[in-house]
Amino acid sequence: MKSLSEFPDAALRIFERPPAPASGDLNSVYLIGICGTGMGSLAGLFHEAGYKVTGADAHVYPPMSTRLAEMGIDVRQGFEAAHLCPAPDLVIVGNACTPSHPEATFARENGLSQQSFPEALAHYFIRDRRSLVVAGTHGKTTTTSMLIHVLRSAGLDPGFLVGGVMQGYATSYSVGSGPHFVVEGDEYDSAYFDKRPKFMLYRPSSAIITSMEFDHADIYADWNDYREAFRAFAHLVPAGGLLVLCSDAPEVMDLMHYTEARVRTYGLNPGTDVTAVDVRADEQGQSFTLVASDMTPVEMRLPMSGRHNLLNALAVATVALDEGITPEKLAQGLGSFLGIKRRQEVRGEAGGVLVVDDFAHHPTAVRETIRAARERWPKRRLVAVFEPRSNTSRRKVFEHGYSTAFDDADLAFLSAPPFRHNDKPGDFMNMDAVTRNLNERGVPAAVQRGAEVLLPELLAVIRPGDVALIMSNGGFGGLHEKLLATLSSR
Repeated sequence: MKSLSEFPDAALRIFERPPAPASGDLNSVYLIGICGTGMGSLAGLFHEAGYKVTGADAHVYPPMSTRLAEMGIDVRQGFEAAHLCPAPDLVIVGNACTPSHPEATFARENGLSQQSFPEALAHYFIRDRRSLVVAGTHGKTTTTSMLIHVLRSAGLDPGFLVGGVMQGYATSYSVGSGPHFVVEGDEYDSAYFDKRPKFMLYRPSSAIITSMEFDHADIYADWNDYREAFRAFAHLVPAGGLLVLCSDAPEVMDLMHYTEARVRTYGLNPGTDVTAVDVRADEQGQSFTLVASDMTPVEMRLPMSGRHNLLNALAVATVALDEGITPEKLAQGLGSFLGIKRRQEVRGEAGGVLVVDDFAHHPTAVRETIRAARERWPKRRLVAVFEPRSNTSRRKVFEHGYSTAFDDADLAFLSAPPFRHNDKPGDFMNMDAVTRNLNERGVPAAVQRGAEVLLPELLAVIRPGDVALIMSNGGFGGLHEKLLATLSSR
């Protein structure tokens, strides 16, 4: 990645691109990799704004393919240069594209207007609106979704784009008619021709940074490289804007030295600007008293479990209050937030076993998710099932982190990831070492290769009253449905 001094002004530009057309001159948009979560949502934004949208992907499959079809968006299977004839007004190049990608190559060699995902989002939808950006290693999706819901609950109509499916919402995006645009600020790179993190292009008026831990080892060289990206992002928030930092995270707090913006802190540490006291947890969530300067303490209810979700709610409260939301409307918004899919989502109960789905894949996210489940269901036996699937979660750098992440589980089942062509043997995590460490720490653990092999072992030990907490950032071979189906037939 680039150094701090290079981030704000420069990008790795392999070629000169024609300028993107102005909104009034834009009619047709083509997205390379349209079925990705973010790209599909961006396609929906362009469609909602009235543009003609088409695109292609290597694998066209539900649910995104179904959603795009329902909007009447033409999606092509596979990538061919012919898909760009006649030429669209704008080509959006997904960050999975390499310089040799057939459609990206055709667009480049024929001088078509091209933008990355974050460029297009900023250029056509954020523009001069109040951009509220949520960044951080953990909690981005939940915090962004919660902020969107609080604003909408207060009678505002923000534009938004979030990388998850919000419960109770038909889409994960909206053009909106209000002054705000709320966006999840991802630190992953933008495109093969622009290696800046996505969040560097979102023009934040105000921003939240929830946490900082080394991640995305496939694009960041080390912790210092990763940290520089967040320092650069903090520097983007203007002097009149607000930078909201988690006081429980020392590395996040250090970012106050890299910004000219106003800084407010949230967390559970003494001396924090916005905090929670008298926290009471139950199976339906948690209640707490919100304490902030210049306001009378207010009782709040959050229908989500876990300390990490309490911190997410405090982050949202800090921004919402600064944007003029009253404490009463804030309480109404937090209390009616239904959460997002794949975050402590109860998929069903069969044979007395509660099956819960979660997107957790970083060691810290796994640890906090298990802790939240323990808090939510304290009287049940907790069986944690985990698949390290992402490029980063498979790496040896996280071997120790996973070895300590399951301490609050009663049993642990791990799926060993297959070795991919771009994996390096020396960097690949040793799952046998992880399970051995777990057993030594008093958490009975076993590892198998994939859902099909793991399922029979899981069924042999699971019993009525258990919670099966299944964690993966992918489909995990349909393990949730297979487990429920087999339990139902017993």
